[in-house]
Amino acid sequence: MDAAVIVVGAGPAGLMLAAELRVAGVDVIVVERLARRTGESRGLGFTARTMEVFDQRGILPRFGGIETSNVGHFGGLPVDFGVLEGAWQAAKTVPQSETEKHLEEWAVSLGADIRRGHEMLSLTDDGEGVDVEVRGPEGVHTLRAAYLVGCDGGRSAVRKAAGFDFPGTPSTMEMFLADLKGIELAPRMIGETLPGGMVMVGPLPGGITRIIVCERGTPPQRRETPPSFEEVADAWKRLTGEDISHAEPVWVSSFGDATRQVTEYRRGRVLLAGDSAHIHLPAGGQGMNTSIQDSVNLGWKLAAEIKGWAPRELLDTYHTERHAVGKRLLMNTRAQGLLFLSGPEVQPLRDVLTELIEYRDVSRHLAAMVSGLEISYDVGGGTHPLLGRRMPHLRLDADRPTSSTELLHTGRGVLLDLEDNRRLRSRAAGWADRVDTVTARPQDAPEELRNTAAVLVRPDGYVAWAAPGSHHDLPMALERWFGRPRG
Repeated sequence: MDAAVIVVGAGPAGLMLAAELRVAGVDVIVVERLARRTGESRGLGFTARTMEVFDQRGILPRFGGIETSNVGHFGGLPVDFGVLEGAWQAAKTVPQSETEKHLEEWAVSLGADIRRGHEMLSLTDDGEGVDVEVRGPEGVHTLRAAYLVGCDGGRSAVRKAAGFDFPGTPSTMEMFLADLKGIELAPRMIGETLPGGMVMVGPLPGGITRIIVCERGTPPQRRETPPSFEEVADAWKRLTGEDISHAEPVWVSSFGDATRQVTEYRRGRVLLAGDSAHIHLPAGGQGMNTSIQDSVNLGWKLAAEIKGWAPRELLDTYHTERHAVGKRLLMNTRAQGLLFLSGPEVQPLRDVLTELIEYRDVSRHLAAMVSGLEISYDVGGGTHPLLGRRMPHLRLDADRPTSSTELLHTGRGVLLDLEDNRRLRSRAAGWADRVDTVTARPQDAPEELRNTAAVLVRPDGYVAWAAPGSHHDLPMALERWFGRPRG
C-alpha cells in the first residue's frame, strides 16, 4: 500500500478530509490535477456550523480576524440569523482561496502528502484495496490504497470511473459571477430581484467587488472556457441600466442550477464527498460548507475502519447520515432558486413567506436549515433533546478551565462526566484508547443540558448518548460508535 487512503481533489472537501485522517493518525495521499491553487473563490464564507467545526479542531485562529454577521436570507428574503441562540454567527467575507490555503497548510503540518499536478486516469477496486492510475510530472504510475475518496467536484472523475449513479435535473439557466476592481456599486448583499432577473453585489477584501448576474431566459451553455467580461457587463446593463464595462475583472465564471445527488455515497472501497456527491444552485453559500462537513463525518469513521476498531456498519453510516443531509440541501436550494430567480408570478409566494418569516419560530427554522444547525442523526431512541444533534459550546471547570469545543481538538470521542460519577468512568475505561473521559462542572449550561449527568460526543461533534434520556445504556452506545472495548 502506498497509503491507507487516497483522496482525489485538493478543494475544501479533500483538504479537510486529509487533515481529519491525519488527526486520527492515518496515512493519506491527496492527488490534485492542478499544479497550483487557482486563487478562484466560488465559495465565500462559512455557515455557523462550519465555524463550529473549525473551532472544534482549533483551526479558526488560522483565518485571522473573521468578520461575522447575523444578516442572512432565504431565497432573497431577509432572515435574522441572530435567532439561533448559542451559535457562532456566519463568516461572510472569507474567500474560498483563503479557505483552501489554510486547510492545505493545516493538512501538510499534520503530515498529509499532497501531490499537485497529478491527474487520476482510472481506478480498480478489487475488494481488498483500490489501484489508482495517475499521470504526474514524471509520467503514468499506479498508486494503491485501502480506500479511495473522490473529492474532485461536480464533474468528478472518480464518480464516473466507479460507476456511481448521479440522477437529478440539468441546468435551466446560466448565471455569471465576477470579481471586479476599480468600481463602486451599491451593495446588494442578499440580492435584488429585478424585472429581468436578479443581481447581487458584495464587497470582498482587497478592494474587490463581487457581482452575480442572473438574467432570466438565458439558456445554459456547456462552456470549456469562462465567459468574457463583456458578456457579464452587457447582462448587468440590461438588468440594472448601469455600465460596469470600465471595471477591471479579476475573475469571471459562470454556473447553473443543475441539481443532482448520487444514490449512494459509498461503493465498496470507493467513497464520494462534497460536490462529487451533490451539486445544486449555490444559494446561501451552503455547498462548500456541506462539503467540509461531509469530510468531518467521514474522516473519523474511515480512520476507525482502517485502524481496526470500527464497529460493523460504522462506515455505512456515512451514507445514511450524509445522503439525508444532501437531500435536504438540494430541496432547500431548489426552493430558494424558485423564490429568487423566478418572475413576477412567484411574487405572491414571496409576500406570504415574508409574512411568515416575521414569526420567530419560522425564522429559526429557516436559519437553522441554511446554517447546518438543524442536522440530526439517528443515534438510537431517547428523550434527551441533544441526542443526534450537535454538541453546543459548553464552558467547563475541570482540572483546568476548558470547553466541550476544546476537548474535540484531538478528533477523539469525548465522554463528559458532569456529576463526578466514578461508576460511569469505570464503565467507559475499556474505550480509553478512543474516547477521552473528562470529569467537569459546566458553567451556565444551556437549557438542553440542564439536569444532564453525562454526555457522549462523537469526534464530529454530535451527541451519541446522554443521561438521563437515552434508551441505550453507556456501554451499548460506546460499542455502537467506538467498537468493542479493549481486553
